[in-house]
Amino acid sequence: MLTRIGAIALLGLLLGQALPAHAHAAQAQGGAPDIYVDGKKLALAADPIVGGGATLVPMRAIFEAQHAEVSWSNAAQTVSAIKEGTLFTYRIGDTTAYLNGKAIPLPQPGAVVNGTAMLPLRFVGEILGNVVQWHAYANDITISTVREFRTSVTYGVNLRAAPDAASDTPIRGMLAKGEKIQVLREIDAKWLEVRTQDDRIGFVSAKPQYTDYESPTLAKLQGEELIFFGSQYVGTPYEFGAALGQTDTFDCSSFVHHVFEEVLSVDLPRVSYNQAKEGRTIGLDELRVGDLLFFGARGLEIGHVGIYAGDNRILHTFSKVKGVHFDDFDEKWKKRFVTARRLI
Repeated sequence: MLTRIGAIALLGLLLGQALPAHAHAAQAQGGAPDIYVDGKKLALAADPIVGGGATLVPMRAIFEAQHAEVSWSNAAQTVSAIKEGTLFTYRIGDTTAYLNGKAIPLPQPGAVVNGTAMLPLRFVGEILGNVVQWHAYANDITISTVREFRTSVTYGVNLRAAPDAASDTPIRGMLAKGEKIQVLREIDAKWLEVRTQDDRIGFVSAKPQYTDYESPTLAKLQGEELIFFGSQYVGTPYEFGAALGQTDTFDCSSFVHHVFEEVLSVDLPRVSYNQAKEGRTIGLDELRVGDLLFFGARGLEIGHVGIYAGDNRILHTFSKVKGVHFDDFDEKWKKRFVTARRLI
């Protein structure tokens, strides 16, 4: 059953209602919506057609993406789809479809367009018991067909209508600590699209404090975001003992503290020796972007820290001449290397 919020949003699409002013450019241009089934963008034989009070989509690709067996009678112009004992039948041009023999009205008849059978999206997505959600911000549509709630909320987090923390972004509810969710898509380094156990679909922060979700692709995105954010401070002067909470100067550990706090809301200890106790130890052959590298310095076993930037480079600061900069992770640094730690 489509959730009330999902039904309202999707109905808005089907009826061609005006979209919010902050909607994605694709909407303003009237572009056809992208369709994601269980997190994967669907490649369609023909673009969706928006008009006449409905969105028509190629029926075979949508049904098969929902794990249904599809058959088509060209002579009778009839499509049948069956999934786990549920049978859907429809004849092109009719205003009524049938689910296990029960008549269901359509908002608009299906049609054959350039040789492709097209049916209204709402029926193709929802009729087999799946959850459908239209996202106004990007003019795309999510269809969720599987209920696998493997991710736990570890800190109360808002379920949002768009991957945006702005105050005017609608909030669909608060997800409590311990609640189970299903991750449908990694939008970027900062946001996950999720489905709740009561069949709401929305977006939650991908920051590690909020859920126990992990994946290599998300770790890569977040590592790259750390380097992108940190690189904006290249050239910022070095000052030993630089204060936290300001960005005019950094020392090595205050720089790392700032980058991780701003990008991932990870509150690291102030000094490198204690930062080296966070996360888990990894070997040099396991390094990936965003890992922390610790070195001996100033007579201390651990007196320096940098962020691994990939391609055998380090982003760090220790020099009053260079300030924040990139360095090669060469033999000079490997001789002083003590340990590497992974936080994401």
